[in-house]
Amino acid sequence: MKVDLNSDLGESFGRYKLGLDEEVMKYITSANVACGWHAGDPLVMRKTVRLAKKNNVQVGAHPGYPDLMGFGRRYMKLTPEEARNYILYQIGALYAFVKAEGLELQHVKPHGALYNAMVKEEDLARAVIEGILDFDKRLIVVTLAGSKVVEIAKEIGARVAQEGFADRAYNPDGTLVPRSRPGAVIEDKEEIAERVISMVKDGGIRAINGEWVDLNVDTICVHGDNPKAVEITAYIRRRLEEEGIKIVPMGDFIK
Repeated sequence: MKVDLNSDLGESFGRYKLGLDEEVMKYITSANVACGWHAGDPLVMRKTVRLAKKNNVQVGAHPGYPDLMGFGRRYMKLTPEEARNYILYQIGALYAFVKAEGLELQHVKPHGALYNAMVKEEDLARAVIEGILDFDKRLIVVTLAGSKVVEIAKEIGARVAQEGFADRAYNPDGTLVPRSRPGAVIEDKEEIAERVISMVKDGGIRAINGEWVDLNVDTICVHGDNPKAVEITAYIRRRLEEEGIKIVPMGDFIK
């Protein structure tokens, strides 16, 4: 069994520092780097790409809505043309730094409200995926495991990595419980690790109401902005390895 560990990084901006990028980077295999619209700036982007290179971590773009004030967590109504070009623009911005550091871009994972909206809006999902493929048809699209986006991406001809979330509770339909609801974010590292192992080995987890949810995951998201992010990420990796699960970049096994 193989699985990728990814984290959303490079989300500082100007004088504002967010996340524990330097420490979290030691335990992951893929980094989703903010592209400057929901977070990040040119200095942060290059620093994060260099950090990934130093730790032999694969780099992916993490584009979102043009919503710096709201950290990309506020829904915006976009036309398909807007969505496609917004994505292409942000990938291009990050790729400038990826190329400058002599690396290749592995994947694209939409951020926040855009990621969630794609699960519900097929036209939006299709436009975002088309924007990704406009840049490079080899790029892997990272999306919510079991969602309609997986089917759309495969239909278009994209490589797809189905994502599970280590510290988030799930609804019975496989969507994430909104952060505003009690119990949406799980903090106990033992519980988090058990849930991750269940996703990888058993193909699913229990939803917030106790129902079983099937999840065929290729990559697990570990959040780098949690105060205990480093401890939790290191523990997840150790527990997975103890279960005989190999931790490798998604690009090594996604066809």
